[in-house]
Amino acid sequence: MMIQGPRIPQEEYSIRWNKVQELLIRYKLDALIAYADDRATYGPAYARYFADFPVHFEPVLLLFTLNAEPKLLCGPETIGYAQEVSRIHDIRVLEEFAAENEDYLFTTLNRLDAVIGESIHSPMKRLGLAGVHLMGADIFTIMLKVFQGVEIVRMENEMDNLRGIKTEAELAVIRHCYEIAHLGMTAAIDAVVPGVSEREIAAKAEFAMRSAGSEGTGIDTIVASGSNTYHILARTTFRKVEKDDVVVITVAPRYEGYHGAIARSVIVGNPGEKVIASIEAEVNAQLVCSENLIAGKKGADVERMGRSIMADAGYGENFLYSGLHSVGVTEFEPPILGPSSDALIENGMVISIDIPLFEAGIHGSRTEDGYIIKNGKAERLTRIERLIRK
Repeated sequence: MMIQGPRIPQEEYSIRWNKVQELLIRYKLDALIAYADDRATYGPAYARYFADFPVHFEPVLLLFTLNAEPKLLCGPETIGYAQEVSRIHDIRVLEEFAAENEDYLFTTLNRLDAVIGESIHSPMKRLGLAGVHLMGADIFTIMLKVFQGVEIVRMENEMDNLRGIKTEAELAVIRHCYEIAHLGMTAAIDAVVPGVSEREIAAKAEFAMRSAGSEGTGIDTIVASGSNTYHILARTTFRKVEKDDVVVITVAPRYEGYHGAIARSVIVGNPGEKVIASIEAEVNAQLVCSENLIAGKKGADVERMGRSIMADAGYGENFLYSGLHSVGVTEFEPPILGPSSDALIENGMVISIDIPLFEAGIHGSRTEDGYIIKNGKAERLTRIERLIRK
């Protein structure tokens, strides 16, 4: 039975807007524009975090200025839906977002420079931009034209860092999302038997998560078996699970814009002692990292403990990416607590411990769980066994 879970209250969005205005003052910006679209995995982040708006089909801009509530600037086919659901209430349709060769006879189109001029009455000198790396060439060209002669300040890091410490309301939403992830992973594991296809397993997981209230996934559900497990990236295929396989499953449902991420490597039969030992090392690495996930510690030092265990098992060079990262309105968001990071673990963070083993010439594997840092310690958000044999 689907049950409506917690939501982020309206007052939290006002607090978030105020924090952006503090950035405007700190960096001496006349305005700040954040770009969002429906591109997985990072595209919707700014729109969901600051407006609770699930971008679809047309991109949006969020315009922040001093002494005014933000504006949501969208395309002509977005306006009705945005007016219904957005937590930002000042919504304008941009002429620049109207599709070429389309006619919108009953929609008022606004030029971007005119909307800017409503809030900024003196010549603009410095503009903050966030999401530049997501913009297509057409949008970026528009920005350069409209803001010709204005100093552009990239603000992705500063905007993303606002999301690092979660509020109690965010933690409640994320807990609920991990409950959905738990149901999805359980359904997937239960479906793993020789003869079943990867896509059938993924379908079981996604049905369970949708039935529990997921709005979709932050990343596509990944089910990779046998030779499909060798690389970091895999796409779920028609390959059928075979006797003595490994099946790597990753689920990342999205609920109210937030994510939960779980990954498991299911041992089917006996793929060989070397493979089993590699997965056992990976599970041990994740466990040791979780026991040391303590507020005040440097994240890179904790991640290094997991790397050390994998190196001792002979797979140091197969730990191919940062193993600790935050989870929120993207499945993989700052702070990223990898080897080069100076970030400290803090109360209120939600951190995923993701131990990988890929490009090793044997079955690949991944073990991932989320943890809330509370009262200085890590609270595990999942109850799925780490080592699974069928």
